Amino acid sequence: MPELNLDKILASLDLRISEVTLPDEYDQISKDYLGKDSLLAEERKKLPTLSNEDKKTYGKKLTELSKKIESKIASSKKQFILDTFQKKEKDEFTDITIDWNRNEGSYKHILSSVMDEVVNIFSSIGYEVAYGPEAETSWHNFDALNTPDWHPARYESDTIYLNSDLETLLRTQTSTVQIRHMEQNDPPVYIVAPGRVFRSDQLDATHSPVFHQLEGLAIDKNLSFTDLKGTLEYFTKEFFGENIETKFIPHFFPFTEPSAEVLVKWNDGSWLEILGCGMVDPNVLENVGYSKEYKGFAWGVGIERLAMLRYKIDHIKNFYENDIRFLEQF
Repeated sequence: MPELNLDKILASLDLRISEVTLPDEYDQISKDYLGKDSLLAEERKKLPTLSNEDKKTYGKKLTELSKKIESKIASSKKQFILDTFQKKEKDEFTDITIDWNRNEGSYKHILSSVMDEVVNIFSSIGYEVAYGPEAETSWHNFDALNTPDWHPARYESDTIYLNSDLETLLRTQTSTVQIRHMEQNDPPVYIVAPGRVFRSDQLDATHSPVFHQLEGLAIDKNLSFTDLKGTLEYFTKEFFGENIETKFIPHFFPFTEPSAEVLVKWNDGSWLEILGCGMVDPNVLENVGYSKEYKGFAWGVGIERLAMLRYKIDHIKNFYENDIRFLEQF
């Protein structure tokens, strides 16, 4: 049974494709090689005259050839159009908002990378990761954390409430995860709670209505402020470098007593606050049903704050504008 030289047809197709100068020429090529007057079409007309075995074998070859031709034409046309636009862009103007080059793979956002690094630092000393909902109850966000009704953090000007009776809100801190975890687990507890939080803040260089936190909690027998200091000094040295200096200054938080802010000494000699911490207030432990034999400490750190300090970023909005020129630096 005489058959077409299939390799020769593919070779002639490659030659036709190499001579293309306009996208419309691909339509004619497709017609010549796959249309009703093409060699393939003529060969298919011969199939009824063949034996069943030859018809099956040769028909399969023609189908495979047709698919190869169709694939070659489609991929070549796509690449031709891409190359045309790249050349047009290069010759006519430079538009930094467009990248016609296909980039393989993807990369983590800088906030995700910093968050993962902080989680890994605490995981290396035995802390587990816990998560909770972003839409929370006032009980978990305020009451259980020893925040009184009159506290400014509960004002509607500071908190984004989801209903008129002020019982549901977008969490203002990931401390809510600590409460939920303690309600469902007996001590000892060693967790970190990373996540997104929301506050009614006006956007400026260091504030955003949406940002990210990582809060930590340790509950066990005989824990002291010394353990808290050792834990956080370990973190700062792992994150900022072995030579970083830290100091703790008194502060106030409703859910810790005593409370402190942690500062690091920066390159110019100034002290910069990076996080808040303290010993867990006994009222918080009582609210979740823990016995008085347990003590603990907690801390909270802003992920954007850490990233801005390390990478010298001057405005928090850079994290959210999705400007590829900014993001690809990291």
